[in-house]
Amino acid sequence: MSEIVASMAGNIWKVLVKVGDQVEEGQDVVILESMKMEIPIAAEFDGTVKEVKVNEGDFVNEGDTIVKVE
Repeated sequence: MSEIVASMAGNIWKVLVKVGDQVEEGQDVVILESMKMEIPIAAEFDGTVKEVKVNEGDFVNEGDTIVKVE
């Protein structure tokens, strides 16, 4: 199982995937809001979403796991 992690600290503005979704490399999985900017976080590999570790409005730190993909 592989993890998609936050590239910087911020609030989760929008979750774009759910468990069971197929994702492709480069596909956005969440939108992170940091310093009043919206930063898309994309999958770095193809796979199936096994777990979404965040909810909209959650705060994450850089390196926190946001989605697990298999």
